[in-house]
Amino acid sequence: MAATAYDIIKRPIITEQSMAETEGKKYTFEVAKDANKIQIAKAVEEIFDVKVAKVNTLNMQGKAKRTGRYPAGRRANWKKAMVTLTEDSKTIEFFEGMV
Repeated sequence: MAATAYDIIKRPIITEQSMAETEGKKYTFEVAKDANKIQIAKAVEEIFDVKVAKVNTLNMQGKAKRTGRYPAGRRANWKKAMVTLTEDSKTIEFFEGMV
């Protein structure tokens, strides 16, 4: 079964740093761990109707977390993608009101 664009792009990352980068048409998303840069670019173009210039990805390590003394657990590892849009592309409206 082929993954849809919504399977590849899981959620936007809303942090102070990622919101500052939206002014330069750079948007940050949590993506599927097995997705490559080409699939991520196509998914963002399909969902938001924009043109993608480049995609940077990072594999994020899950943090160790504890609730009380024992046992120490772990958050899941995940993949982050920073998507840069072309100069002539429109912005992603979803991020507009958050800055």
